Amino acid sequence: MGQRVAMKLLVYGAGVTGSQLAARMHEAGHDVSLLARGERLAALRRHGVRFAEEDSPTVRQVPVPVVEHPADGYDLVAVCVRAHQVDAVLESLVGVEGDVLFLLNWAAGPQPLGAVLGHERVLLGMTVFGGTMDGDVVRHRAAGFLTRRVAMPIGEPDGRTTPRLERTVRAFRTAGINARAQPRMDALLRTHAAFDLSLGQSVLAAGGPVALAGDPDAVRGMLRLIRQHLAALDTPAMPRGLGALRILPEGLLVPLLRRFLRSPTAVHSGLSDTSPATTAALERLAEQMRARASAR
Repeated sequence: MGQRVAMKLLVYGAGVTGSQLAARMHEAGHDVSLLARGERLAALRRHGVRFAEEDSPTVRQVPVPVVEHPADGYDLVAVCVRAHQVDAVLESLVGVEGDVLFLLNWAAGPQPLGAVLGHERVLLGMTVFGGTMDGDVVRHRAAGFLTRRVAMPIGEPDGRTTPRLERTVRAFRTAGINARAQPRMDALLRTHAAFDLSLGQSVLAAGGPVALAGDPDAVRGMLRLIRQHLAALDTPAMPRGLGALRILPEGLLVPLLRRFLRSPTAVHSGLSDTSPATTAALERLAEQMRARASAR
């Protein structure tokens, strides 16, 4: 990717995604600050970011610098919070210099983000970091050949390839993150929101991914909900493979979905999180999907 890119980075949000991103960028030599609040901030100040693979007793610690409030003069602010928390984040970043990359489930498009921050500051992306919080330890799946090949898409709202997008992609790649420029980032986010919303609501109603997998009728209901949300999109599914969920027979898809829900990927992806924050994030995503559908 050419010359190494040193970046001054604020990671806003110290959950599963933000913790992993901050630790990897810190270990790659970037000037990283991880923003956290409350008990999470106190834990990070005591012993840094803590990681463990799935159920392993071995915990690794990374001493990422932590802050409670944004400062100024960043090259990039990576926002790694839930959708219902974005409004408060936007307010706190109005006077903070730097481009802002949103790495979260978001179906409202770039307009409400740019309206607060300035459209020229907004970048859109989607995280590839999975895992769960076990107290103050981030538990994640061991990296394998396939997981390393999964790309983290990042894009300009208008689909252009710009110097700042190229710099961001290069910087992430120095940390071993398979970042790639994506010209249809908004369409990708909306397609995944259609899938993630249906999946999340169904998992919450069933009491977890394994419980959902044990109820074929509930899985069929989830599939029909996914199809309804995909049909409401005003653009083709992105990536195109997700569009197959609208046309392949239920008899084929239901067993595949049940197998996925029982897999380590699903169990360790955060789908088991039934906290009020998860419910609030899904409600915000549903509001965004309804608003986009009614505007067609």
